[in-house]
Amino acid sequence: MKSLLPACGECLYPHSYEVQRSRIGVLRLLCRLFDAGVLAVMLGLMVLAYMFAYGRYTVHHHSDLLILPESSVITASDGTLMGRFSLPGSGYRQTAKLQEMPELLIQAFIAVEDRRFYDHAGLDYKGILRACVNNLASMRLSEGGSSITQQLARSVYLNRDRTIWRKLSEASIAVALERQLSKNEILELYLNEIYMGRGMYGVKSAAERYFGVTDLKRLEIWQIAILAGIPKGPSIYNPVDHPGRSLDRRSIVLDVMRRDGLITDREMKEAAARKYNPLEEAGYGPSAFSYMDASLREASRATGIPENELRKGGYTIETAMSRGAQSAMEQAFSRKEAFPPDVKSRKAEAAMVIINHHSGEIVAMMGGRTPRTGGLNRAVLDARQPGSAFKPIIAYGPALESGRFTPDSLLPDRPYAYGSYRPQNINKVYAGQLPMREALRKSVNAPAVWLLRETGLDYARQFASRLGIKLTDEDNNLSVALGGLHKGVSPLKLAQAYSVFASGGIYREAHTVRQITDRHGTVVYKHVPEESRAISTRTAGEMTAMLRDAVQEGTGIRAQMSRPVAGKTGTTELGLPGTDPKANRDIWFVGYTPEWTAAVWMGFDRTDRNHYITAGSGTAAALFSRVMESALRQARR
Repeated sequence: MKSLLPACGECLYPHSYEVQRSRIGVLRLLCRLFDAGVLAVMLGLMVLAYMFAYGRYTVHHHSDLLILPESSVITASDGTLMGRFSLPGSGYRQTAKLQEMPELLIQAFIAVEDRRFYDHAGLDYKGILRACVNNLASMRLSEGGSSITQQLARSVYLNRDRTIWRKLSEASIAVALERQLSKNEILELYLNEIYMGRGMYGVKSAAERYFGVTDLKRLEIWQIAILAGIPKGPSIYNPVDHPGRSLDRRSIVLDVMRRDGLITDREMKEAAARKYNPLEEAGYGPSAFSYMDASLREASRATGIPENELRKGGYTIETAMSRGAQSAMEQAFSRKEAFPPDVKSRKAEAAMVIINHHSGEIVAMMGGRTPRTGGLNRAVLDARQPGSAFKPIIAYGPALESGRFTPDSLLPDRPYAYGSYRPQNINKVYAGQLPMREALRKSVNAPAVWLLRETGLDYARQFASRLGIKLTDEDNNLSVALGGLHKGVSPLKLAQAYSVFASGGIYREAHTVRQITDRHGTVVYKHVPEESRAISTRTAGEMTAMLRDAVQEGTGIRAQMSRPVAGKTGTTELGLPGTDPKANRDIWFVGYTPEWTAAVWMGFDRTDRNHYITAGSGTAAALFSRVMESALRQARR
């Protein structure tokens, strides 16, 4: 008979085991949720700590980044703009105070970029929430909801990577900026820092580039709307590259401005009807790349400020450049027929400097036929042999100054041997003896070497030094009488030396920079004219008379022009076996009018048996005449 009691394991509560297991599962889930909550809280605290600490540390330790680099400018002697120095990355920025900006421009940017700018403390939570919703809907990180402060933080301290950590860092820095700066300070930095397309940073640079407007308060409504529309996409909404898209964006901005009560319906319609005519790239007159580079180096030497800092410090470098003279020089250098012919795909180079010998100011300079920023500036490079153009500096000038000789003194013109040195006349023809003025006029070699030996090398070297040319120990030989220098000389130094003859014996150091002011208008350097008597008035007058003869009847005849000219040619022979007897390394003309002194050099950068000049120094003299005639005419206008 079977028992009526339940079997072992069949209790009165058949589901108790399952209930117990369920309770345990719930407890485990609660524990996991608790752990997750704790971790979330800890992670949140860590994020808050990061948000609090990172931004404060970054802003405090890198406050120098809030001093925005600004393109320095360089001006000509009449105050007109010659050019701007590019910032690292080849951009340009001009800064402006908030007070210099029209209120409508400021409010337009706020309306378009951050309507609640004055209401939040760096983070626009409504904008962030809206961006999050849109990002979730599109399943990608397409919007950031960045406030103006966040945009400034990203632009100054971070990059444009779309990552969570970058956004956290951006938010952290934005909060720190709001604690350290006022709203107006943040807004001013933003409007000067923001990228506006085509290498322009800040609204002032953009206004000048796109509209030719330098005074921001003269901007019209339609122009303000275009500018306010650019930050959303500088590469696609700037009016030069994409005029159609720019106008479409302008319409949106104008509608926002009307909605916020910044403009009326009528003003919106009138602004929307305005057409944009793109401006050409800003032209500052003569390109003057060589002059600008030389001025930058001079400014750095004068102030002790590194060149890189001068470029991006917002300085204004006022120079002595004459726009008329520089333009005349550039036009002449653009004429191919004025130069020796090209040889095997290489063209002959040239350099020229003009100095106002009454002040020492360099009024024009070309360091090559096609100079560029940072390129080789042959006008200031001590690398060329001056040939006979050096004779007045080292032979005839010292002889006159010594008082032992006059322009009419008879000098021997016959072959001499000075130890192992045996100088020869170019055509190997000798007259026996010549008056000094004729020896100079005909550029005869033998009398110059003899005269240097008679005057003395030490005395002659001291004379040259007073004219601004310091010779080395390797130049302590008689071959310097014919321009055979160990290191070489630059067109600038030769023009400087001849300027002493032109000024009646007064040495005035050649310079390009008149004054330098910083971004606040404070003068940090001003050239103080200094002059000293280098040689006697008599020597300068006698040398000028002889050099005028050299132009009127001698080797410099092609330098003649409508003004009185004194000057001297110079030629350095190639001297390589098997080459053309007329092959030359360098050809020169150095001379002056009553107003200015100039030096011209021509030659190849690398001279060899395949690359040399067969033209004579008359080619350099002709270029001198062409440039100076035009330059002086333009200067007198």
